[in-house]
Amino acid sequence: MNKRKRVTRVLIGLVIITTLATVILYFTLRGEKPWLAFYVACCGGVLVFNILASLFLINKNVKR
Repeated sequence: MNKRKRVTRVLIGLVIITTLATVILYFTLRGEKPWLAFYVACCGGVLVFNILASLFLINKNVKR
């Protein structure tokens, strides 16, 4: 497996794990502390966006 495929799979795995953790924490915290649930959802969204941006840039710039 080449380097680009390995990095792509790791980053996609991180996106999936982060998204699942964000959704679970949002629904867990929503009843007790809605402001904290919103904060966690925003932080998770920003993290997923950054990982997807890095995935795009890596795929564009890493040699095949």
